[in-house]
Amino acid sequence: MNTSNRRRLLAAGAAGALLAGSVAVQSPALAEPGDDSADVRVTVDIEEIREPGVLALSVAGDSVALSEDGSTLLVRQFVGTLPTVTVTDTRTPEEVPDNAAWAVLGSATDFVGAAGQAPISAGHLGWKPQLLDGGDTGLVTEGEEVVTVLDEPTQPRNNVGLVDQELLVSTFDSEAVAGDAYSVDADLFLRTPADVAAGSYTSTLTLSLFE
Repeated sequence: MNTSNRRRLLAAGAAGALLAGSVAVQSPALAEPGDDSADVRVTVDIEEIREPGVLALSVAGDSVALSEDGSTLLVRQFVGTLPTVTVTDTRTPEEVPDNAAWAVLGSATDFVGAAGQAPISAGHLGWKPQLLDGGDTGLVTEGEEVVTVLDEPTQPRNNVGLVDQELLVSTFDSEAVAGDAYSVDADLFLRTPADVAAGSYTSTLTLSLFE
């Protein structure tokens, strides 16, 4: 393309632009408001936000006092009852992880004397769990009895006391028991040699829920 051709194209384009700019456009007439009107009702249903369910542990009390009962010439025994322990699962089965199981385990510290007495080891404290409400599935069960270091075992190697984490209550199928609550307590017993020093002693029994 030569130079003059380019100029003609540019000129034609300018003329076209000028022509377009000179065209008059008539504005539409504005409609007069009428007497008719219509209402539209707008509604919405807002559902309550649903919080996910939880698996939780609660204990009916924070202390228990042991009292002497059943002592012999060789062994002094002090007994009491663990406050009711409840496991509540508000989850739906769909919220439970696949193949999940839960358990409550307990362990105690040594009994420390208030007046500087020699401590009594946690091996002298035992328990016998009792299921109070296991639901209808039969899948929630209490743990086995744990006796003390002064006892002969009632189950293989269970005369260790509550030194380590011992089973209070459990299920092997969390999904099947979801959406309910389960409760358990335990008979507690402290067994010491007959010559144990007199005085007040304190131990802490820790209960933990695992899944």
